Amino acid sequence: MPAPWLIALALALGFIVLVPARRLQLAGLSGRVTGAYAAALWAMGMFVAIRPVGLRFLLPILLIAYLAPLVAGPERLARGLARRRPDPPPIKNVTPQDDGPPDERPPDDA
Repeated sequence: MPAPWLIALALALGFIVLVPARRLQLAGLSGRVTGAYAAALWAMGMFVAIRPVGLRFLLPILLIAYLAPLVAGPERLARGLARRRPDPPPIKNVTPQDDGPPDERPPDDA
């Protein structure tokens, strides 16, 4: 059974990670992307908390990954992270052109 301080640390870090994850969700990102972001941020935070060997390398990454959604507004995040789809081509008009005079049909008397 893990130590109680480790469980408390994992829960506290999980709640802290949910703050920028909520900002990403409000920006319109899919749940899968938001969940992957939160899981990766939580895993890096737990690694740094348990084994501070990678602190020099992971701390700048953690700070930027945590603060970026908080600094940029949701509309800016959505614009920057949205998939760029090319505009669809214009609809081609395939209706034949009527070059001659209109038909001279007698009106229907029925």
